[in-house]
Amino acid sequence: MANDLEEIERARDLLRDAIESLKEGFALYDDDRRLVMFNQRYAEMNKGISDMLKPGLDWEILMRETARRGIYADAIGNEQQWVSDRLANGIEFIQDFELTETDGRTYLVSVHPTKLGGFVVTREDITARKQADVEERDGDLLIRKVLDASSAIVTMARIGDGQLLYRTPAARQLFGPSRSAKEHYLNPEERADFITLLLADGHVNDYKLDLVNAQGKTFPASISSQLIDYKGEEVIVTSIIDLTVQKEADALIRQVMEAYPVAINMTHADTGKVLFATPEIKALFGDSESSKSYYADPKERDRYLKDLRHAGSLKDRRMKFIDINGRTFWGADSSRLIQFNGEEVIVSNTRDLTDELAIEAELEKQRQLVFQNEKMSALGELLAGVAHELNNPLSVVVGHALMLKEEINDPGLTVRIEKIGSAAERCAKIVKTFLAMARQQPSKIEQVDVPSLIETAADVAGYGSKFDEIQITLSLPADIPPIAGDADQLTQVILNLIINAEQAMTSTNTGDQITISAENKPNTEMVEITVKDNGPGIPKAIRPRIFEPFFTTKEVGDGTGIGLAFCHRIVLSHGGQIRLDQTDNTGTCFRIFLPVAVPQIDDNDEPIETPSSPVKQRVLVVDDEVEVGELNAEILRREGFHVDFVSSGQEALHHLQAAKYDVFLSDLNMPGVDGRKIYEALVTRFPDMLTRTAYITGDTMGENSLGLLKESDLPFLEKPVSPSELRALVGRLLTGQEDETDG
Repeated sequence: MANDLEEIERARDLLRDAIESLKEGFALYDDDRRLVMFNQRYAEMNKGISDMLKPGLDWEILMRETARRGIYADAIGNEQQWVSDRLANGIEFIQDFELTETDGRTYLVSVHPTKLGGFVVTREDITARKQADVEERDGDLLIRKVLDASSAIVTMARIGDGQLLYRTPAARQLFGPSRSAKEHYLNPEERADFITLLLADGHVNDYKLDLVNAQGKTFPASISSQLIDYKGEEVIVTSIIDLTVQKEADALIRQVMEAYPVAINMTHADTGKVLFATPEIKALFGDSESSKSYYADPKERDRYLKDLRHAGSLKDRRMKFIDINGRTFWGADSSRLIQFNGEEVIVSNTRDLTDELAIEAELEKQRQLVFQNEKMSALGELLAGVAHELNNPLSVVVGHALMLKEEINDPGLTVRIEKIGSAAERCAKIVKTFLAMARQQPSKIEQVDVPSLIETAADVAGYGSKFDEIQITLSLPADIPPIAGDADQLTQVILNLIINAEQAMTSTNTGDQITISAENKPNTEMVEITVKDNGPGIPKAIRPRIFEPFFTTKEVGDGTGIGLAFCHRIVLSHGGQIRLDQTDNTGTCFRIFLPVAVPQIDDNDEPIETPSSPVKQRVLVVDDEVEVGELNAEILRREGFHVDFVSSGQEALHHLQAAKYDVFLSDLNMPGVDGRKIYEALVTRFPDMLTRTAYITGDTMGENSLGLLKESDLPFLEKPVSPSELRALVGRLLTGQEDETDG
């Protein structure tokens, strides 16, 4: 018996422990509706009457006290009726009955009758669940209100059948009363591909495809979708952007850009893929798929991209490109790096600099020419001054030497006089060369035999050379036509080039051969003279400056920097060209181009001699350099003329007033009454002397002198003057008078 009681008690303990472990509130009532047992959770869920919860508590008393204490909101103010309704219904099976207490908590109550006539009451606190449901419902309502009020095109649809669960008014307006999202796609395959991509990543952004609107018209769209869980089901929320307006704007921009006459390119930064190119780009580079083919040096694009990424933009970066015809050219590229569809893209403008660089080169050439002209003008003034100072003493030396040679018969003295005369004439030629260089034009143009000119220069160079180990080789075809020029000046040009080559080779111990050749160029009416050596050559850095006056690389005292400038000036003054040819980068090669002479028929080749006359003809000579004037007077006296010499312009005018002269020889630059004032006096007071007057001057470079010689158009001789030149001049003046008399 005792064991049975222990078993019963143990069973009750197990039952109590099991009831206490329940998360729900639990209470057992017997067939008299009295409380038998309950767990702690039941007491906590009935805290308003927890003080009454004891075994034996009557269910009716519990209901009345619950109403009285205002535990349930729907019983307040209606306690009696609330209790009567509960008692009248009796205890029946109640499943998931919700009770809300005045403190805001909600319980899910279930009542289950037992087989012995009693019943079990369970309670579950569903306050949090109810609040979540309310919040979810309120959130759904808020989202729906926001979406309904927005202009966004948004749909929510099932994955499989595409059934639309929600769509914004904008989506309804665009697609009409469609029931499935499948109806929105132009091609079912496109939706299948899109769903496959969506399921793989859970989301898709900016997916481009064509959709169909409510009118059945196709339009371009961009869709972005996300998979979400909605009420236990995975659905697709999609945002749609109608790209029709954007496409039209893009088409308009493309049309404008294609019509804009500028070479604009849009390329992918990494791959170089051409995304857009104006017709000018295609005309320049062809219809290339990648801009990498534009560059002459593939590595140049890597450097260019690196600099562009560093700076963000580049302005007029010069690079070598290859055009559609395979031509390499310099171009200027202005670029900016932008983000386009989430990728790095280069927008660039490319200009072909071929014409621009040619213009720049020509401008630089003209600037250099102006610069050299300025230098030559300064050099001309210097040389003209030197020549003017040398002319008068040289005139005396040359004149007296020639007169002595004509007078003396002693062979020994004659040789010595010839040496003096030759040296003086050589000085005179140098002075005249200086003047020719200064005035930038040949002093005497005649037909020149090219082989003779070159042979003379080579002979002179060989005679004066101290370097026997250097060999000069000539290559002169027989069919070389004569050229038009001043033989003395052109000989000096060739001689200068030979001497320069000799000095370069001996100073560096490099080379031993100089080759001079000539070739007729019938197509250009030019003769090409080439002076080439196998010496050290001219360094690349100084080649552009070799024709500059006063530029030299020689030590002080070894060079003046005038030689090549002289050659350049003389050749240009003859209408020719001289250039340095370093194409093979061995030795030095100068090429000279000179115009072929035009054949001329001259019936007056015989020199004009001084006419003999039974009557002594009178000559007036004026020169402020007494020795020069007396020399010229002496030369003419020996020819039988009556010569009066004066040393000032004022005295000359007195003589013209007092006597009649057949010839008047006047200097130009004199103190007081100079050549200009004498000419003005001839025009106004002695017009009959205009045909009998000539100038003998050492200054043909001064602006005033040149202006007077051109204005008066009177004959003149340039100092130093030889006796034969003076006699020929006087002869021409007298012959002209006879022609006028005969006429």
